[in-house]
Amino acid sequence: MAKNKIVRRIRSEKKTPAEVRRLNDIRAKAKQDFPPLEPPCLQPATDGIGAEIRAAREAQGLTWYSLAKKASGPNSTTIRDIEYGRDAKLSNVQAIAAALGLKLELVQQAG
Repeated sequence: MAKNKIVRRIRSEKKTPAEVRRLNDIRAKAKQDFPPLEPPCLQPATDGIGAEIRAAREAQGLTWYSLAKKASGPNSTTIRDIEYGRDAKLSNVQAIAAALGLKLELVQQAG
């Protein structure tokens, strides 16, 4: 309990404009020395299941949220994750595909 009071007291101190500028300069220099990493999968998938699902969703004029309601299972974040090529449960992919009128099939690759 005492620790929370101390943290609250430190964070609630008012900073002068000069102190705010100084802290912002420190942050800017730190970002130059250690630039933030680009998060993986920042863009939607351009091929595969994710791209097919995104194309079908957009062709039907559905948002992630409306597709999630139509699929009545996965949430809108799950749909976004699939479209961006992240891992997802097969049952969620099947539910989304069915809601879009798509069918999942296994095909043998040549080679």
